[in-house]
Amino acid sequence: MDVYAHNRDVWDRRVAAGDIWTIPVSPEVIAVARRGVVSLLLTPTTVVPAAWYPPLPGADVLCLASGGGQQGPVLAAAGARVTVLDASPAQLARDREVAAREQLDLTTVQGNMADLSAFPDGSFDLIFHPVSNCYAPAVRPVWRECARVLRSGGALLAGFNNSVVYIFDEQALWERGEMTVRWRLPYADVDSLPPDKLASRIEQGEAVEYSHTLQDLIGGQCDAGLLIAGMYEDRWSGEGAPVLDAYFPWFIATRAVKP
Repeated sequence: MDVYAHNRDVWDRRVAAGDIWTIPVSPEVIAVARRGVVSLLLTPTTVVPAAWYPPLPGADVLCLASGGGQQGPVLAAAGARVTVLDASPAQLARDREVAAREQLDLTTVQGNMADLSAFPDGSFDLIFHPVSNCYAPAVRPVWRECARVLRSGGALLAGFNNSVVYIFDEQALWERGEMTVRWRLPYADVDSLPPDKLASRIEQGEAVEYSHTLQDLIGGQCDAGLLIAGMYEDRWSGEGAPVLDAYFPWFIATRAVKP
């Protein structure tokens, strides 16, 4: 199965369906960003601390697996030179839509988050990588590529989920609010689910996901040559939040700096 192609097509369909993570920012948000106020999410609800960003005017920024017209245009409005890389052409079209509407300079590249070969070493001062590496079979290649394309002193801002969420039966969790432990870690839809369940998930247009250990998610950044300089946790919250939101924060954001 070509997981990359499947997940690309899933996100194209989510754009058409108006998924919350595909709705472009408003002109009002861009106007605030032009005044130097950036309010972005790496995880569902907590705003990234202002101190995590370098000076944005003139900075080279890569929004990694970050299409949808939500982050790239804001950073561009704040004065950064922005490149958005995403697997989904429809998500990238959202970024171009906002850029045209707001007369912003912004470059879009369709590609795989684990393959940044389109960019030379030391191309960026900042990488903004919201929750998305759950769609990557392995996360360490993503970190190695990020470290390669960052300049010395550059920062990787990354959001991801705590892999413990994958031990629960997803249907029971979201539909009935039951925290039923079912799966062993590491979890992967393509390996853990019985063939009929996997086929049903694909037929229903669900993305294929993978769990990653904290050793790979956090330790992998260190092993790639980055230094963890900040971290916070977050919950889903809001409408449709599963019951586990009441028990622990199941998203993590990190700021890692290249020496």
